[in-house]
Amino acid sequence: MTPAEAARAAWRVILGTKIAHVAFTLAQLPIPDRSVDLYTIGFGLRNVTHIERALAEARRVLKPGGRFLCLEFAPAAAPWLAPLYELYSFRVLPLIGRIVTGDRDAYTYLVESIRRFPSQTALCELIEAAGLERVRFRNLTGGVVALHSAWRL
Repeated sequence: MTPAEAARAAWRVILGTKIAHVAFTLAQLPIPDRSVDLYTIGFGLRNVTHIERALAEARRVLKPGGRFLCLEFAPAAAPWLAPLYELYSFRVLPLIGRIVTGDRDAYTYLVESIRRFPSQTALCELIEAAGLERVRFRNLTGGVVALHSAWRL
């Protein structure tokens, strides 16, 4: 048994057998239609090449009444926080990345990917266009992070 298999087996004992961990491309999930109660993604949607396809897949696998939740970085929504966030993002974070990991470029990419990601309202529109309903978002930490939620009805 590999270490990953052992870890999954341990979690099944702790959490029960009804919870499964699946790791595949978000644009083509190996999950049957309408078979999932909850679809969550945290800090990963901005790394997807075709967000629309990933959202359509989320809808496809959700059961009617199923919930969609997405936690993602966002531009700071609080006006007083925006200049500090900008300074931190482009000056401090890449420097910390270089010191801690030796890889400044990875942290520069992180900041740039956040900048290119749709705004909170634009992401709501993409989620709705994918066919999910009752789409909402809630800004956390002054809007540096946003939690989007929707339902498949």
